[in-house]
Amino acid sequence: MEIPIDENEQNLLPPADLPGEIEKLRDDLNAERDRYLRMMADFKNYRRRIERDGNKIADESKRSMMLPLLEIIDDMEKAIQCASDAEEPFVKGMRIIQQKFLAVLETQGVLPFESAGMPFDHHLHEAVAMTHHKGSEPGVVVDQLRRGYLWNQELLRTAQVRVAE
Repeated sequence: MEIPIDENEQNLLPPADLPGEIEKLRDDLNAERDRYLRMMADFKNYRRRIERDGNKIADESKRSMMLPLLEIIDDMEKAIQCASDAEEPFVKGMRIIQQKFLAVLETQGVLPFESAGMPFDHHLHEAVAMTHHKGSEPGVVVDQLRRGYLWNQELLRTAQVRVAE
């Protein structure tokens, strides 16, 4: 008597070449593991790239916000310089506001740098005029017309300067 075997049940029977089938399954498992590891590495790289791009966008947004604020500080400095009486309460108030403004920027990593008396550096300075200045060597910054700023040790804005010729 022959026992009828259903097709589904036939798949449950062990294959005739058991060691070959085991080796094939090991190879399939290793291939899947490699694919999984590559996918995880790709995802990790993707996450880093997205984070880096997000930080770059955030930094550019901060930069575009800080540059106009520096112009306001420039205007405050000009107003203080033009004031006839340095002891006037209005001028004192302007100095206090300016100092608070600079302190807030400093908490964000924005620091002014001095240029007067330093050698001209085209990375940090924008020469707007050349002048004869007694006691200064050629190529040395005589004075600054607009202050330069660094942001986290990188240039945020160049200083506009006059250079001795």
